[in-house]
Order: sequence, then C-alpha cells, then structure tokens
Amino acid sequence: MTDDTTETPLNGHLRELKRRMTIAVVTYVIGVFALMNIAPTLYDFISLPLREVLPEGSAMVFIGAPDVFFTYLKIALVASLFITSPITLYQFWAFVAPGLYQHERRVFMGYMLASIVLLISGAAFAYFAVFPLVFTFFLGFANDHIQAMPAVKEYLSFALKLLFAFGISFQVPIVLMLLTRMELINPDNLAKKRRFIILWVFVFSALLTPPDVISQIMLAIPMLLLFELGLFLARRSVRIKAKEAL
Repeated sequence: MTDDTTETPLNGHLRELKRRMTIAVVTYVIGVFALMNIAPTLYDFISLPLREVLPEGSAMVFIGAPDVFFTYLKIALVASLFITSPITLYQFWAFVAPGLYQHERRVFMGYMLASIVLLISGAAFAYFAVFPLVFTFFLGFANDHIQAMPAVKEYLSFALKLLFAFGISFQVPIVLMLLTRMELINPDNLAKKRRFIILWVFVFSALLTPPDVISQIMLAIPMLLLFELGLFLARRSVRIKAKEAL
C-alpha cells in the first residue's frame, strides 16, 4: 500500500508555485489600493498630451456619474501591474531558476530584462512621440460649430490601447531571437520573405491603432526597424552557435 501523505516532487512544485503566485497576487492587490490614492495624479500625467492641444478654456468631461471613479480604478489596476512587476517577475524567476543550468539562467534573465526595456521604450515612444501628433490631428477637426469635449473614460481606453500596442510591438526582436533559438524559424529564409512581412506589419498596425494614418505609420515604421534589428541579432546568434558547435 502507498502512503497518501508521501511527498512527491510534483506536489512540492505545485505548493511552491501556489506560494509564489499568492505573494504576487497579494502584492498586486495591495498596490491597487495604494495607487487609488494617487490615481488622479497619474491620470493628469496620462492625459497631458491631450490637454496640451485642447483649445484654451476647454476641459475633459465625464458623462456617466461613476465614470471618473472607474477610470481611476482602471488606472490603479494597470499601474499596479507595472509597479509590482519586479516582485512578480522575481517570484516567477525564483520558481523556474532552480531547474535551469547556469548558462540558461543568464540567457533567460537577458531576455526578460530586454523585454522589459523594450516594453517601456514602446510605451514611452507612444506617449512622447505619437500622442501629440495623433491628438493634434483629431482635434484639428474642431471648429466654431463643433467643439472638442473629450470624455475621461474614452480617453483612458484609447490611451491604454495605444500604449499597450506600442509596448507589445516593440517585442519583435525578442520574439525573433527566441524563435530562432528554438529553431522554429530561419532568419535567412525570413529575410527572403521581407516584402510579405512589410505588408503584414502594416495590416497589424492598422488593427492595433485607431483608424488614422499617423498612428498606423508611426507604429509600422518602428516595427520594421525592430524587425531588421531582430533579424540581425538572430543571424548573429546562429553564427555564434555554429562556431561553438565546431
């Protein structure tokens, strides 16, 4: 007969995973409650690119009574995700690291740090470069008979969509290098299909961004540049791997 209380490696891993996830979730929830106190300040920062191009004397509005509260709550939920991400990533790292070799740990950590940097870079590019152009374009349709009165709730959804779109799109080099490392793609074959990739990049940009040419082009161009960077790094990694195999 087997003892049901006998500890198995799988049970130990599951208990460890549960503990790590609990720490991450509790930290995230605490972050949400804490960030609710500064959500108005965060919203002022997020909405600054729009408010700077609004006509003098104009202000943002809210239509539904609970709109502002739920807008602040959404900001706290998203902001906590980023602010507590170091703790979340550490819990993930602490769980998987014991099962990795030393060189695998270095590679994994490098990819993770590069991914975070590219995510922040994409969001920053959207905020500082894309937002001013897009909002100036949209508000240019206002006239004496049509006044710009952007709603608080709709603006946040619009801004977050663009921030995430650019942040995720900037992951292209990491994705290419990972797929190459896993031998799922060949960078030389991918380079031969460049014209198709250019087409799909513009289709992808059109799906992720609002229906205006400015934001679509400003997403597509960095993606194409990052694709070329990822292709270069992927080819380089293949050459290095080939030399190490000799």
